[in-house]
Amino acid sequence: MTANAPLLELRDVVPTFEESGLMPAPYNLRIMPGECVVIDCRDENRAAVFADLCTGMISLSQGNIRFMGLDWTTLRDRQLNALRGRIGRISRSGSWLNLFGTHLNIMLPHLYHTNDPLDNVVEHATELGRRFGFPGLPITAPDRLSAADQARAACVRAFLGRPDLLVLEDISDVLPEENVLPFFEMMTAARDRGCGVLWFVRSAVAWREYRKAVNLHMRLLDEGLFPMRVM
Repeated sequence: MTANAPLLELRDVVPTFEESGLMPAPYNLRIMPGECVVIDCRDENRAAVFADLCTGMISLSQGNIRFMGLDWTTLRDRQLNALRGRIGRISRSGSWLNLFGTHLNIMLPHLYHTNDPLDNVVEHATELGRRFGFPGLPITAPDRLSAADQARAACVRAFLGRPDLLVLEDISDVLPEENVLPFFEMMTAARDRGCGVLWFVRSAVAWREYRKAVNLHMRLLDEGLFPMRVM
């Protein structure tokens, strides 16, 4: 990735409709290091699929998507895993494995995608857990947690490992009010070191307090992706 190059760039991307259900219209998006792009989408399923698209998980019939200068479609499994290890994601569906404790759910993606030592991952995850209101890391299965605690755990998992890109689906309706400020602070700290943010929201309330720090506001509709004015 060269200096002043986009962190994430979609160029005239047309996803396969059969795989995504997204309108086969060209999608264009560019996020520079440290930028925050808000995408307004009231359909949480459409937002999740578009997030999958940006992270190289949807086949394309046209165009290309580059993350950190690399085209997702040209990479092999090892390279894909390493690159996805640079992405922190909050999924509204949770994507939890209830066979394992929440602490393992938080750490396993990072351990799988990176070579960070276990002790370092445990220490950082525990520190983040405290930032989001846990006494440490919850070890019970995710389905035994309240919706609020699952939201806190999702934040810990997303911010773990100093990601280069944050892909955040909207959990503002379940994230406790006392955790909103730490969420904004962690997002700002990540941006200060060059992390880009792709943030899907379902209403203006979710990002009202952060509005002045947003670089680009877009809307994802049935017809495609459209730029909006940041008021």
